[in-house]
Parts: sequence; structure tokens; C-alpha cells
Amino acid sequence: MVYKIRVILNSEDDAIRDIAIDAAANLEDLHYAITNAFGFSGDQMASFYRSDETWVQGEEHPLFDMSEGHSRKVQMSEITLSQALVKEGDKMIYVYDFFNMWSFYVELISADFDHDNRELPGLVFSLGLIPTIAPDLQFESEVISEDSFEENDFEEMDDDFLDFNYN
Repeated sequence: MVYKIRVILNSEDDAIRDIAIDAAANLEDLHYAITNAFGFSGDQMASFYRSDETWVQGEEHPLFDMSEGHSRKVQMSEITLSQALVKEGDKMIYVYDFFNMWSFYVELISADFDHDNRELPGLVFSLGLIPTIAPDLQFESEVISEDSFEENDFEEMDDDFLDFNYN
């Protein structure tokens, strides 16, 4: 089975690549297909994150597991695409180069793609140019004003904590 996967750079300008790849390939194979399609060297750290319909970041699958102890993460090379992307519409987030934070949306758009005997993995669609530097990610949160705090919000805190000397 051949997957058609759409990869969209998280940027203001459209930069989209569709990749045909064997469903039996692993996430590491997809990592290299993405870096090739977007013109990156592929030699930087990267991770895939499982995602839901609203692109909420979930479980991480790193290129190399750097965690210590018993909290080992399943690496890209250990999970196939058919395990990570089960049905059309399944999504993942891909982050390449943690210093520059190139961030991508990855979606399975066809689980039975007719690839016309092309070499796999292969680029089947390309739109837009890649910026020369990674787009700044905007993290927004709810603005909290000082007026939103009640005077008794801090009554529950331990007196030792409140009296702590920061010098």
C-alpha cells in the first residue's frame, strides 16, 4: 500500500509538499523524505508528534531517544507509517532542527495512492518556496489582568513559601 502524505510548513506563506511513500516504511524514512522535499540536509535532530483533529501535540517519536532511565520514547525507526497514520485524515506534527524550530503539519491524505510506478519515497506535488530562515512560532495565551486575581487566591499558600527570602 502506498500513502500520499501532505506536509505543510507552519509559516505565513504556503509551502506544501505531497510525498508518496510505502505504508510499510517507518517514520525515519518519512523524516528523510520530508527533509529532501524541503531542501534540508537531514542531519539535525527531529521529532514527530502524534496529533488530533485540532493539531494538539501528543506523544513524541524522536529521531534518537535522548531520555534517561525507564521513560524511553519509541524512536522514528521503530514505528511504521501504517502504525502512526492508520486512516486518511490522521495527523502528526513534525519538528526539524530544534535550534531553528522548523515546524510542519503532516497529514495522510490518501491511503491507497496510485503512484504510477514512481520510485518511493517520491515527491508528487510541490507548492511554494521555503523561507531562508525558520518562521517565528507564535505562542499565544490568555491575557490575565491583575484585576482577575482575588485577594484570597494566595491564602492557601504555605507561610514559609510567602516569607522566602530571594536574596
